[in-house]
Amino acid sequence: MSFSADDHKFMARALLLAKKGIYTTAPNPNVGCVLVKDGHVIGEGWHEKAGEAHAEINALKQAGKNAEGATAYVTLEPCCHHGKTPPCSEALIKAKVGRVVAAMIDPHSKVAGQGLKQLEVAGVFVQHGLLEEQAKALNPGFIKRMQHRLPYVRCKLAMSLDGRTAMASGESKWITSAEAREDVQRLRARSSAILTGVGTILADNPSMTVRLEGVERQPLRIVVDTNLSMPTDARILKEKGQTVVMTCSSDEPVIQALKDAGADVQIMPYCSSSVDLKAVLQQLSDMHINEVLLETGATLSGAMLQAGLIDEMIIYVAPVLMGNNARGLFSLPGLDSMQDKVELDILEQRMVGQDIRITAKVKQLN
Repeated sequence: MSFSADDHKFMARALLLAKKGIYTTAPNPNVGCVLVKDGHVIGEGWHEKAGEAHAEINALKQAGKNAEGATAYVTLEPCCHHGKTPPCSEALIKAKVGRVVAAMIDPHSKVAGQGLKQLEVAGVFVQHGLLEEQAKALNPGFIKRMQHRLPYVRCKLAMSLDGRTAMASGESKWITSAEAREDVQRLRARSSAILTGVGTILADNPSMTVRLEGVERQPLRIVVDTNLSMPTDARILKEKGQTVVMTCSSDEPVIQALKDAGADVQIMPYCSSSVDLKAVLQQLSDMHINEVLLETGATLSGAMLQAGLIDEMIIYVAPVLMGNNARGLFSLPGLDSMQDKVELDILEQRMVGQDIRITAKVKQLN
């Protein structure tokens, strides 16, 4: 399909609008919509919060009766099923828009092309695929959950220039700058859940909360704790929001003590010597978790990497050296030769304060 320069301009605006919901729309996708008539924007909107009006409805409210004959640029195919809100496809038809341009097809099984088909049957001229890759980049977690019953996992790591994450004693506060730590707060804020291991809880006693002005939603905090060694006075249990402990243990007194301290304890399936990590992610998907931020030590991050469960790495590299005895980034047993190396595809490198932030994806595991 061919699209004009104006089509690109207005869809780019819709994508910018969609980004405004990045901290508030989960478990729904981020969506933006721009209504254009005679080359002028007559209405625009974005999905602002889960359970509230979708982007198309907000744009139609702005346009009013002027929406008749207009073109709607929307970053995701309009929904056609009744959920917490009525179908957007029906609202667009009722408003008598003349054309709908969608950046991408909705991967939700209840939509999956049916929204565009419904519009087409009603006489609306329909196109899709404009700035599709940019639209997909807005909602990696929603797309993966719909297609694979797994959330999108980002692994956040902080290291020295010589690849160390903590001193031999376990001391790690602080490797990176205040600017990098603030950037991590934004990663937390966009995530539906933060995943860590009990080793991190025992070593650092972190709170793992979002501390950004204007951001109210706290991500779900998940602790992988095979044998239930988590203390009941852990800081993570005293913070706002919910903490879930995923375990293989069925020790009822310990479970009850953690529940009394505020934890939700879940005994996981497929347990042998440790919690099945893919089962953890599937459970999170079933809980409508789109994006997971992995904040943990070398053991759990290494296990997640070797299991092929990490989609993206965010690595902060500080301009410091920590020496040979300090702890490494990943625990990756079995990498004995160069042919066993893990190759990364570097997507972005940029400065955050004095630190280098590297965004990378795993190319393949040999």
